[in-house]
Amino acid sequence: MVGPEWFHWVYYYLTQVNVGILIFIGIPFAIQMIYMLLFWLPKKKFKKTDKINRIALVIPAHNEEDVIYDTVKDVIENQKYPRDMFDVYVIADNCTDKTEELAKKAGATVFVHNDPDPKHHMVGFALEYGFKELLKIDYEKGEPHQIKFKKKVINSKKYYDFLIRLDADNHINPEFFSLMNDAYNSGAKIARPYESALNMTQSSFTKACGLYYIFDSRCGSRVRERLHIDAHVNGPGSLIDMDIIRRIGGYDTVTMCEDTEFNFKRMFEGYKPHFVEEAVVYEDLPSTFKDTLARNKRLGAGNLRMLFRYGPKMFFYAIKNFNFSYIEAFLNYLFIPICPILCIWLPGYYIYAYIYHFMGFMGPDTIAAANLAAGKGMEPIAGLFPVSDPTQWCVTYAWVIVFCIGVLFAFCGILQGVIMVLSDYKKMGAKRRRDLISGVLLFPFFSIIYVITITIGVFSKPKWTKVRRNPIKKEEQIETK
Repeated sequence: MVGPEWFHWVYYYLTQVNVGILIFIGIPFAIQMIYMLLFWLPKKKFKKTDKINRIALVIPAHNEEDVIYDTVKDVIENQKYPRDMFDVYVIADNCTDKTEELAKKAGATVFVHNDPDPKHHMVGFALEYGFKELLKIDYEKGEPHQIKFKKKVINSKKYYDFLIRLDADNHINPEFFSLMNDAYNSGAKIARPYESALNMTQSSFTKACGLYYIFDSRCGSRVRERLHIDAHVNGPGSLIDMDIIRRIGGYDTVTMCEDTEFNFKRMFEGYKPHFVEEAVVYEDLPSTFKDTLARNKRLGAGNLRMLFRYGPKMFFYAIKNFNFSYIEAFLNYLFIPICPILCIWLPGYYIYAYIYHFMGFMGPDTIAAANLAAGKGMEPIAGLFPVSDPTQWCVTYAWVIVFCIGVLFAFCGILQGVIMVLSDYKKMGAKRRRDLISGVLLFPFFSIIYVITITIGVFSKPKWTKVRRNPIKKEEQIETK
């Protein structure tokens, strides 16, 4: 045996920790694999209804003069929904450009919010202000109304039935309000739409990026809805029953990932979030690594804090209500801490293990003794392959790593992309399936970019800043008819 005894103990215990980490990583990945394998489940369709509800559309915007006019105008002119039954509200938050002027010109009512505190320059504070202003209008125009929540009855007034939240760059399909109206009349108090992209076909990067984000709509959200698991309502286009807003007095979260926290709180209150697949929201995708980093810094930092804050409560409510939805949501958000593990721990551990073996610290005698003590007859490479000397260890491990990466790239990467392109290419703005081939091939590589940018986000403190919008030629825009 070469080297001090403590060196072998360090290696032994780090190996045990690594096995635990691999199991920890494997569980959420297994859930995603199940979602992919169940892609064939039919989508949920909510019953058509003749009842027309009144809708408030809310759009928070910070220096969005490039896109806000088109977003508002598109909703007002193209929705197949009675014009007198919806209103558009834009929250111009700390704007120094023409966002307010252009939103009004397009037909929106604008709430101007100026807060000098730099700590409050996040979308949650804009929504907090905007929802309070909306409640004033709702109360002034409304009729007497009772809110029934659990065993309580709250007297209020009612004008709007539910609201839809959009981002400043979003567009929605013409049937969006009607489809959300059907879901609301079917009992959905909080729901999310199918999320697609405005600039999906702009470049190979946006194709791969779009396939990554669309996977949760096409596979994850559809399977959750069909298996009666709560949807993850954490993006643009979400539906919220106005009775929820009236009862809590506005918007009750101002964190970096306020939409995720809002959804968690509603789940704890007993609401069941739904997925309305035929209602589609199109957003502007990041088209470069820099854009992706800016987006994922917020996701990484905010969602990690949400996980630590609400993770234990998820387990408590899962046991209390005997509801798998809480565990599933927790496992889904585990991908945030998994990203730095993939970027830091795994490379670090295997580099260390190779150095350890190449330097001869694990000789044949040591291996035999360790095998005998473990009662396995082998030195544990994930407990699968027998080894007899350091060189064999290194070669075997190299093949195991190459095999695992190959499976992830081919099965969990390219195959996912193929499934989505074959089934949903029209929702992605492509005229032909082959238009998205480059995105399918790059899909696994974008996953690596996603992991890296989320890891950077975990260790950062992002702010709500002006987003760089991608110029999209008219002929490249999504057809939402």
